[in-house]
Amino acid sequence: MAEANQKHAGNIVLIRSAALWLLMALLLAWCMVGLNFGVAPLKVIFAGKFTRLLQAHIDFLLMTALILGVYAAKVPLPWHVRWAMVVGAFTNSSLFLLMAIFPSLDNPAVQPPPIFGVYLLTSIIMTSYGFGKASVIVLRSTFKQA
Repeated sequence: MAEANQKHAGNIVLIRSAALWLLMALLLAWCMVGLNFGVAPLKVIFAGKFTRLLQAHIDFLLMTALILGVYAAKVPLPWHVRWAMVVGAFTNSSLFLLMAIFPSLDNPAVQPPPIFGVYLLTSIIMTSYGFGKASVIVLRSTFKQA
């Protein structure tokens, strides 16, 4: 296990989550195909704007790419940074997915439930902290002498 941890610079949760978020993006792509072909159950599930589903798909792809990029740097990150990245990447992308499923969340005339606001704020904070702190750590690692 120690050898595997060294191989991944302790960041195995990043590669695992990137694989999961990529699978999620693929699932959403197939959902969009199904919607375009008029698959009735998908129309019921995704009652909101198609563009929100597309945004969720693209955001999962973007978060996957960002996580893979940080992982590829092979710079060890503290556990709280790794988990903030992973959770933030999912919650950030899922905000668009929630709006695609629940159209009222995407309507400025309707006050969303307070839990949605908490989820949104938590997502923004975790994503910003995780990716911001990881970026600083990776950048600082480039200035260390060998």
